[in-house]
Amino acid sequence: MAGQLLMGNEAIGLGAIHAGVNLVTGYPGTPSTEILETVAKNNTEGRIHVEWSVNEKAALEVAAGAAYTGARTLVTMKQVGLNVASDPLMSLAYVGVKGGMVIVSADDPGPISSQTEQDTRHFGVFSKLPVFDPTSPEEAYEMVQDAFAYSEKYATPVLLRPTTRVCHGCAAVEVKEVSGEGASLGNQAYWAQSDKPKEFVKDPGRWVIFPRLSYQNHKKIEERNEELSHVFSSYRFNTVEGGAGLRKGVAAGGISYAYVKESISKNVPLLRVGTPHPFPEELARKFLEGLDEVLVFEELDPVIERSLLQIAGKYHLSVTIRGKLTHDTANAGENSVESVREDLMRFADETLKEEMCKEEELLDGAFSLKLPPLPVRPPVLCAGCPHRASFYAVKQAAKGRKAVFSGDIGCYTLGNAKPLDMVDTCLCMGADVTMAQGLHIIERDAVNFAFIGDSTFFASGITGVINGVYNQTDIILVVLDNSTTAMTGHQPHPGTGRTMMGEVVTKVSIEKVLEGIGVNKIVKADPLRLEEAIAAVRQVLDEPGVRAVIFKSPCIAVTKAETCYRVNETACVSCRQCIRELGCPAIVACDGKVSIEAGLCYGCGVCAKICKFGAIQEVDHE
Repeated sequence: MAGQLLMGNEAIGLGAIHAGVNLVTGYPGTPSTEILETVAKNNTEGRIHVEWSVNEKAALEVAAGAAYTGARTLVTMKQVGLNVASDPLMSLAYVGVKGGMVIVSADDPGPISSQTEQDTRHFGVFSKLPVFDPTSPEEAYEMVQDAFAYSEKYATPVLLRPTTRVCHGCAAVEVKEVSGEGASLGNQAYWAQSDKPKEFVKDPGRWVIFPRLSYQNHKKIEERNEELSHVFSSYRFNTVEGGAGLRKGVAAGGISYAYVKESISKNVPLLRVGTPHPFPEELARKFLEGLDEVLVFEELDPVIERSLLQIAGKYHLSVTIRGKLTHDTANAGENSVESVREDLMRFADETLKEEMCKEEELLDGAFSLKLPPLPVRPPVLCAGCPHRASFYAVKQAAKGRKAVFSGDIGCYTLGNAKPLDMVDTCLCMGADVTMAQGLHIIERDAVNFAFIGDSTFFASGITGVINGVYNQTDIILVVLDNSTTAMTGHQPHPGTGRTMMGEVVTKVSIEKVLEGIGVNKIVKADPLRLEEAIAAVRQVLDEPGVRAVIFKSPCIAVTKAETCYRVNETACVSCRQCIRELGCPAIVACDGKVSIEAGLCYGCGVCAKICKFGAIQEVDHE
């Protein structure tokens, strides 16, 4: 064993490698992205097939096929990605797998970078699949290996549900020096056999899902989960600690367990739940017996809380369960050490308070230093981002027209910020294309624009375009092609011509895809050539049906600026048109004077093109 400082996502990726994973698929989404990238980075011999799939549904189905052969597979996504993969997930839960299959769905309390705060643990209950919920990067490293072992033993996919602070937190993790050491289940070891023969054995009675098979498998699943509830009561990451005669206890899962551990002494009764489904009922029952009250800490929904309530009722235990349902803990957002301590102090009686952390400021209720508030930094498109120019071009071309702008998930969602104000709707990936259609059907006098990025186009936009062509709906599709998946860290996609295996492949042309679908009017333009970009939009304004403008310009984070711009103070009249219309963070006003921060400017030149006085001039980078 060797210690390494790892991010939680790196720990999960290495844990999968050391469990003998054969295939890893996924779709990038914060906070899960670095898991697959860690596998790719450490896949020096190419033993593992690693791919960014076009979306989460495709990723899960590719992994399912591999798992049918006996291969160990890992699928990565964020919580909203599990919605996309839910169709194969629900059926796969009934069919099962041959090789170990772990589906990582990273939840995002806050949310910090997501549309929702949905809780993956519910998907575990809904799909009847086991769920593992790590509390730290160290635990995540070990738990993913356990998950593979349980998956193979019970021939079922399993869910691993890390949350943001586990995914992005760092810790010293003891990792295996040689892969394939395996994970243990009780007294029996289930070793990773990455080199064992893989073969798909034809068996329609197992692999072809029919109603009768689903009925039979449903009964087996219920029996399996009942067994797992018993097995998980002795699982090493489900524990009961403390219990020195106190009548009040605490239960926690995920990162909240770590926060609780920082806030109470070892004598306080504490239940840690590492497998929220199937719930470790026997362990929980023993924990509840002899307690009067229990306070539950968990992020997102009251999953543990409801399970404890059910157990207390089932066994007629005289114990009060408190948490989100009783408003003793917050029912939205993240927990923190500070919030947990505050909730504990309200819950604690005098005896429990004496067992709280002994620091004097904690007993006084002052749990942390009083730090000044952090400055507010609203989300904004990067200086020089070509999407700003694309939005501005559309805005200028559509002036005087009744127009609605449907947006999508990605960097370009930030086009909603003023002064651009160019995103009127944003629901989920790919919904811009179809929502624009619904808006137009009802409000036909409006021009409906749908903005979508190149990666999102491949992930979930194509279906919507086909729907629009088939139903002859008038919309203008605006593809913002910056040749990368920028929001999540510049991952490749089918339009970039490279894969996560390092292969150079044929680029899938968005223009040709649109032509093949039946989009008759397609115009391409460089958004940084502002006049040409505006003219391109005007070409399609009055055309019928689905028509498209493809704005192609690389993301500034993956290209190097050759020039930049500065303000000629003599020519500048401080009209601030550049600030009012673009909102570029590189352009600032101080003491009535406008200037450009040289360190932020990427030389896109849009500001120079809209300045009526020629006061913004191009210069070489120093």
